[in-house]
Amino acid sequence: MRRSRARSGNDTPAVDWLRLDNAAKIYPPARSRYWSPMFRLSAELSEDVDREILKTALVHTLARLPSFSCRLRKGFFWYYLERLEGAPDVLPDVNNPMSYFNVKENKNFLFRVRCSGSKLAVEFFHVVTDGSGGTTFLLTLIGEYVRLRYGVTVPRDKHVLSCDDPPKAEEYEDSFLKYARKETVSRGERAAYQPHGAPMAPFDVSYICGAVPTEPLHRAAKEHDASITEFVTALLIQIVARQQAAERSRAKRKKPVKVSVPVNLRRFYPTKTLRNFSSYVNPGIETRLGEHSFDEILVQVKSFLKSQITEKQLNARFSENVATERIHVLRATPLFIKDPLLKMFYNMQGDRYVSMTFSNLGAVKAPEELQRYVKQLDFTLGPAKKKRCLCTCASFAGMTRFAFTRTFEGADVEREFFSALVKLGIPVKIESNRR
Repeated sequence: MRRSRARSGNDTPAVDWLRLDNAAKIYPPARSRYWSPMFRLSAELSEDVDREILKTALVHTLARLPSFSCRLRKGFFWYYLERLEGAPDVLPDVNNPMSYFNVKENKNFLFRVRCSGSKLAVEFFHVVTDGSGGTTFLLTLIGEYVRLRYGVTVPRDKHVLSCDDPPKAEEYEDSFLKYARKETVSRGERAAYQPHGAPMAPFDVSYICGAVPTEPLHRAAKEHDASITEFVTALLIQIVARQQAAERSRAKRKKPVKVSVPVNLRRFYPTKTLRNFSSYVNPGIETRLGEHSFDEILVQVKSFLKSQITEKQLNARFSENVATERIHVLRATPLFIKDPLLKMFYNMQGDRYVSMTFSNLGAVKAPEELQRYVKQLDFTLGPAKKKRCLCTCASFAGMTRFAFTRTFEGADVEREFFSALVKLGIPVKIESNRR
């Protein structure tokens, strides 16, 4: 990391360029002409968004969070991030967000800001941050917008930063490199069964959101002595296993059903990084051994997550990636040779081993002064590269909002999931971008 002599508006040296963090290195070669790994965080405010005030708030936010104010550059051996001046345009929202990301049309910034009516959204290319870092960016942006529009000073916390404070180097450190150790574990797994259907038209994406009250959802999970993440993961595995049982192909029926569950590593380390610092685990069942009841699935999910979501296990997993990055031959290999190899690795590691993804952002808390102006918050993953179904959820102000993303026809997973919640006595309000 280097710093330029130029100074930002808060008179703090600005980031000149950054190496990609360990998790981000795979994303540039993995992207394609029609796909980029993205996620979206959005909020519905109490009133329509004032676009001009939002633009000013965005400039202030980028001065406070310079690691977001960058472009992706291609070096001879590795990609890297280079500082950008100014800010991207504030764009109108669209029916198919995250379907395609042309960075050149976005002034080379690696995130997009959208607003329409009272909705404000930020879509991030995963190279620059993860869900936790994105939450800090969105809430800091909203906090600054509220200050400028309403003259309200929002108390600061870990996600709502003051734009009057200088940037901090610890916020853009690569925590993977900092905390990696020598001991590693192999990440090899069996390929999993994946729900499928007829592909949608290019750039078409299905987003189905279900809003549920958090309390009855939490109560239903507790009745099974489980967390919301454990409960929902088990339910998704059961739903996918039912679809798998109807397959004609014997080979497909013999594959395991697994759900990828991202894990925020910040809970294990004293880091304040706003860049990528997440790992994942893949709980599942071997359906070839016979039909599993929900309780059987839940027991396996709970046991797996408890054994794998530990500091030692997770450290060994991401240390394997760091060790690979440090191989001298790989470091000295030109990017034009490395790119196709990394793309192949991503296709094998990123898509074959899981049936779907469930990413729980958790309970997003904000100061009461900010909550008065925010009615709801959503977290959504962009479409997967290999036509997988993705599910996310985030809880805010007493509501939990689930969002399903898919690029193939057939809403069987979503329909069964929300029907199961209704049968448990949990009311669900459905929204969709499809007519």
